[in-house]
Amino acid sequence: MTKRYSIIITLFLVGITFYLGSNLRASAVKDRYHYENTGEIVWEINTKEKVVALTFDDGPHPKYTAKILEILEKHNAKATFFVVGELAEKNPDLILRQYNEGHEIANHTYTHHPKTTLSKLELELKQTDDLIFSITGYRPELFRPVEGQYTDQMIQSVVKKGYQVVMWSWHQDTEDWKSPGVHRIEKKVLNNVEPGNIILFHDGGGNRSQTVKALEKIIEELQKQDYVFVTVSELIKIKNKPEK
Repeated sequence: MTKRYSIIITLFLVGITFYLGSNLRASAVKDRYHYENTGEIVWEINTKEKVVALTFDDGPHPKYTAKILEILEKHNAKATFFVVGELAEKNPDLILRQYNEGHEIANHTYTHHPKTTLSKLELELKQTDDLIFSITGYRPELFRPVEGQYTDQMIQSVVKKGYQVVMWSWHQDTEDWKSPGVHRIEKKVLNNVEPGNIILFHDGGGNRSQTVKALEKIIEELQKQDYVFVTVSELIKIKNKPEK
């Protein structure tokens, strides 16, 4: 091998290493089985109790988040909101309302950029935490990666900072951000629901009128089936309860 080709290969390997270390779009090596065993990431819990967690990403939105809160209050249902810091800064009244009405507020970064570096992510997590604390006096303990994308390096970092990483049940991604229609959103949840599910909705990032309309029926139907709506942290406590 000539010296020239040795240099090219070395530079290529260095570049790959830098990419994997800095670009959090690279995929994780460790799988779901590993992270569920360590408890560092939760997708859902295994329980016979008829509980589910409603989660909402990408808000708060002045119109849709407010309507969702009205529906939740009407049905005495709790939810977890994975908020974007810069939107929380523009809508502090909604963040305070979420907190005062007993919902859980979680961190979904400050800018919601899918491409970032670890150092930038750590900065955004702190920005969002500090902002939420300034509004509520509470610091989030849960974190959901943007678009559900994560690396092992990211998980190691955020867990070390004390966060519980939260994803969602794979069969409970409503894909409401695609505006698939109210009926499809309802059907996705109601036809697939199981105790311990974490259900993914969005209250920001676009027109969420379909989500709002579907939510009311979903809650009503599941309550008829004796389901209780809890926050993600409450769901995790059920998971960690000692068996009798």
